[in-house]
Amino acid sequence: MAPSQRFANYPGAKEAPEEAFEYDKSADHNPVLRGLPLAVVANVISHSALVQRWFWNNAKLGSPKFIPGLRDAPRRFLPNVIPLAEGAEAQTMVPIGPDLTEQRTPADLPGRFYTVADYINAYRSGELTPLQVVETLLPLVRRDVEAPSKYANAWIQSKPEEVLAAAKASTERWAAGKPIGILDGIPFGVKDDTPVKGYVSTMGMKVNPAEKYFNTPATETAWPAQKLIDAGAIMLGKMNQHEVGMDTSGCNPVTGTATNWANPAYYPGGSSSGGASALSGGVVPITLGSDAGGSMRIPPAFCGVYGLKTSYNRTVTRNSSMAIFGPMAATVSDLTIAYRIVAQPDPSDPTTSLFATSKPPSPTAKKYLGVYREWIERSDPDVLETFDKALAYLSKPVSEGGAGYEIVDIKIPYMRQAQLAHGSTCLAEFLDEARSRSNDPKNFLHLLNYPNRIFVSIAQQTPAEDYMKYAQLRGVIMQHLAYLFETYPGLLIFTPTVPIAGWLRDPADEAYGLNNANITLRNMTYAWLANTSGCPAVTCPGGYVEPKAGEGKLPVGLMAVAEWGGEETLLAFARDTETYLNEVYEGGRVKGKGWLDVFKAVKEGSGAVVKGDDTAVSSE
Repeated sequence: MAPSQRFANYPGAKEAPEEAFEYDKSADHNPVLRGLPLAVVANVISHSALVQRWFWNNAKLGSPKFIPGLRDAPRRFLPNVIPLAEGAEAQTMVPIGPDLTEQRTPADLPGRFYTVADYINAYRSGELTPLQVVETLLPLVRRDVEAPSKYANAWIQSKPEEVLAAAKASTERWAAGKPIGILDGIPFGVKDDTPVKGYVSTMGMKVNPAEKYFNTPATETAWPAQKLIDAGAIMLGKMNQHEVGMDTSGCNPVTGTATNWANPAYYPGGSSSGGASALSGGVVPITLGSDAGGSMRIPPAFCGVYGLKTSYNRTVTRNSSMAIFGPMAATVSDLTIAYRIVAQPDPSDPTTSLFATSKPPSPTAKKYLGVYREWIERSDPDVLETFDKALAYLSKPVSEGGAGYEIVDIKIPYMRQAQLAHGSTCLAEFLDEARSRSNDPKNFLHLLNYPNRIFVSIAQQTPAEDYMKYAQLRGVIMQHLAYLFETYPGLLIFTPTVPIAGWLRDPADEAYGLNNANITLRNMTYAWLANTSGCPAVTCPGGYVEPKAGEGKLPVGLMAVAEWGGEETLLAFARDTETYLNEVYEGGRVKGKGWLDVFKAVKEGSGAVVKGDDTAVSSE
């Protein structure tokens, strides 16, 4: 066996020992805190190492150090595997051809979302202009207006003058027949934790003017956002998120909780809540998010859209062993366009500049889906049923109307312990970042809301010994994944994105927030693997289930994890699932009742939408 190409920092292929596959399915029993008890406990734990230690031990975050088989395992602190480019040609962006820029989805498809191709056609024909689109959308996304629209909770801040200037320039270029790029005039948003020149990344926190951090705008724009701007895209503003990215619900008592337009009775997911909300609501076709534990896969899964967690360090080098920046989109074609643009190597970055361009798989290549059934069955019955229906289609031969994947039974080592190690590592990194944002590093918890004070306080109890064991778990898992990828070239590890179809909102949590580590960990049952290993992963809507409350069926996300550098293989998989949802799945894709018809809103005037006249809003 040999890897599919040359890699730097490759872990080497090594199958984990049999005892590593004993799956510990014990339930989590962390205290569930909300309301005034949450505020009281947050204040107590902030000042008591004894209480912090009790929470840390109760969460079993120290259990990895008792694994006997880790004694000689390699320590892997970073999942920094790099598919190496062989010459300049290996770093050339995959062309964005007519298959992506020409609208091929039937216009009468009930669940059809507007795409980049639709905007291009409208701008080219003169049906719409970028300025008209921006003048319609700005009042809908701005919070600094007298009566913010119902779509504004997906956004945190905007610079209207800059946005309008960009829209005017784009309109002039289209009028002259000289657009500067494939995304010229396309509106998009950026998660608030992403640096953008001139903006302070509030990260969903309450702004404290006395803190230097909140008075220090970014001096440069993160590479992924800059590449979209360079291609002509218009950034409407920075987007809402779960505070500092530290949970999976999207509940934010400071900035408000973004709406899940699939069913507003449910949370949008976190932490890239605003990006997924705006996509599911039809406001924009593309957003940028970040992901340290499913943050741009869990929200798209809950909201019924697409998200691509890229290979570690693919788009930008971050000071994290887990987090990446990447694209989310309403459709696979737009996800592909956005990915190819943001994944262009940054020549000024000594790490990202080494990456080879991910290449689309050969049409004749064998396609494998790896299924760890014992892991999959952690899902709720309705999610499992939806997953199995999709799996049946994907594994059916092409000659019989399926997608032609071969199913391979696989196992992954130390599932329970490795997920806890992932969570504890994330908490330690959040702690370090939180302390660095404060004027006084010894007194920093006041900058966070109550739920995050608890999480960060617990992180202060993580010993160095445990961190060493977390690194060994990562090393074993990466070696085993390399073994699977070498055994089955092109293998995709296939799971639901989240084991539940949605997280029901409680209006009472809007005052103080919610700390429920049991559901938080459950939501990351499948997501953590890609962050720990550094592998890329994609989430796609794969069906719907009935809700327990509210109006609107709940989307079920399907996720695939690929080998390092396998983003294009994931995008091909996403196209297969999109075909299944649009053409095979009974009822097809569904849009939420609050979906905004941007084109109709432009033609009728945005004022009607702002005032609550939903003539441009879907009634589906």
